[in-house]
Amino acid sequence: MASIILRTVLNKKVPLQMGRMCYSSSVPTTKLLIDGKFIESKTSEWLDIHNPATNEVVGRVPKATQEEMLAAVDSCSRAYRPWSDTSILSRQQIFLRYQQLIKDNIKELAKLITLEQGKTLADAEGDVIEDSVKVVEYACSMPSLMLGETLPSITKDMDTFTYRLPIGVCAGIAPFNFPAMIPLWMFPIGMVCGNTYLMKPSERVPGCTMLLAKLLQDAGAPDGTLNIIHGQHAAVNFICDHPAIKAISFVGSNPAGEHIYERGSKNGKRVQSNMGAKNHGVVMPDANKENTINQLVGAAFGAAGQRCMALSTAIFVGESRDWLPELVERSKSLRVNAGDQPGADVCPLISPEAKVRVESLIQSGVDEGAKLLLDGRNTNVKGYENGNFVGPTILSGVSPAMKCYTEEIFGPVLVVLEADTLDEAITLINNNPYGNGTAIFTTNGATARKYTHEVDVGQIGVNVPIPVPLPMFSFTGSRGSFRGDTNFYGKQGISFYTQIKTVTSQWKAEDATVTSPAVTMPTMGR
Repeated sequence: MASIILRTVLNKKVPLQMGRMCYSSSVPTTKLLIDGKFIESKTSEWLDIHNPATNEVVGRVPKATQEEMLAAVDSCSRAYRPWSDTSILSRQQIFLRYQQLIKDNIKELAKLITLEQGKTLADAEGDVIEDSVKVVEYACSMPSLMLGETLPSITKDMDTFTYRLPIGVCAGIAPFNFPAMIPLWMFPIGMVCGNTYLMKPSERVPGCTMLLAKLLQDAGAPDGTLNIIHGQHAAVNFICDHPAIKAISFVGSNPAGEHIYERGSKNGKRVQSNMGAKNHGVVMPDANKENTINQLVGAAFGAAGQRCMALSTAIFVGESRDWLPELVERSKSLRVNAGDQPGADVCPLISPEAKVRVESLIQSGVDEGAKLLLDGRNTNVKGYENGNFVGPTILSGVSPAMKCYTEEIFGPVLVVLEADTLDEAITLINNNPYGNGTAIFTTNGATARKYTHEVDVGQIGVNVPIPVPLPMFSFTGSRGSFRGDTNFYGKQGISFYTQIKTVTSQWKAEDATVTSPAVTMPTMGR
C-alpha cells in the first residue's frame, strides 16, 4: 500500500526529479537539493524510512557527506547577494505563486505525510492547508512588514532613518511531527526577507519537504536560494558550526534544542529553539461540560498526542472531577487505525522505539500509584499488526512528582490531576518547568481573566484547547519550552531573520545647487 501511494504521488503533478528516484531497488531514495539540482548522495550511510502503520520500509534517506554539506552552504552563500538584491516585490511574487502551488498539491502532500509520519489523511491535510499555507500567505505581506523608520530634522538639515535588511545564510532543523508546517514556519519568512536557506528535514519524514522544495522551484525561486541536506547528529553539528550560517531555527526535543542553542550561540549565531512541553488544561466546574470533554479528547489524542501543543495534562477543579467517567467513555469511542483508512481518529506513533517509550511511561505511572482509567496498550489493529499503535490512555490520581507528569510523553496519553481551587491549579502549572501552552475551560469571564494574567505560560487558550496563534502573531512558547530571544513567525519571526541598519545624514541647505529658475530678460550689469 505504501509503495502504491508513493508511486501515485510521483506520477501525478510532480515529476520524478522532485527528490526521490526509483532504481532497480523497489525502495526509493531521497535526494539532496544542492544548487537547484536534486542529486543522489555519494554517502555510504543510509537510513530507512518506515511507514508507521506497517513498519514497512518505504524509502531511504542519506547521511550527507561533509563535502555535500559544504557544497550546499556554498550554494546558499553564492546565491545570497543576488537574491537579497532582488526587489522584495519580486520575492513576494514568487511566494504568492508558491502558496497557490501548495494548495494545488495538497492531496499529494497529505499522502506523503500519511505515508511517512502516519497521520490520518484529514489531519495531514490540516497540517498543510490550515497551518502551513497561512504562514506562506503571511510572508507575502513582507513589503509592508519590512518598512523602516524615519525621523526627519533631528537637528538642522539632519535626518535619521532605518533599513530592515536580511542577515545572510540561515538554516532550519525540523522535527518529524509536522512535516509540512514546521519547515514552512522557517524558510518562507526567511527567504522573503532576502536570506538564502539551508534546510534539514527530519530524517524520518523527508518526502514532504522535498516536494515542497520542488514546488518552490516551480514558483520561480532561483537556484541556490534553498538547499536541502539530510542526516542526524553530524548534520546538526555542521549547521551549528559553519561560519557562513548566521541563524538557526529549530523545533524538536529538549535535549536536541538545548544542544543546538548552546552550540550555535557559542559560534555567534542567532538561535530560536522551540522544544518540549507539558500543556495543561484547567477544567472549572462552571465550564460547558459537553464542549469541554470533546475538546479534551481531541487535543489529547489527535495525531496520537505527537504535537508540541497537545493537551497532555488535565487539571479538574472542584466538582468537575465528576466528569471523568464521561471523559473515559468519549475517549473509548475513538477509532485507532492506519492514517489512510476511512474513519481513523488516532494514528500510529512514529516508531517502535516511540511506542516502547510511551508504554513505559504509562507503566511508570501505574507503578507510582496512578489509576489507569483507560489503557491503550496492546491495541491491535486488524491488518496492521506490525504498526506502532497505542490507543487513548487516561491516568488519574497523578501527582507532580510522578515520571508520567515530569516527562513529556508525546503519545496518546492524558494524565489527570485534581485541584480544589483555581489558585491551586495555577500554582501547579507555574511550578512545571515548561511554558508552551495551556487552556482554561470556563464560562466565567473573571475566572478566565485571572487565569490569563497569573499563569506563567506563553500561549493561553480560553475555551480553546490548542491555542496556536495565527501567523500575524508569533508562536510564543516560554520558559523550558523555548530558548532564544525571538520567537517563530509573526513580527518576531521577521525580526529574527533581519537586521537593522541606521543612517544619519546631513545635507546643508546652503549647499543646494539650484535656487529658482531665472525667468526675466537678462540685462547688462545685473
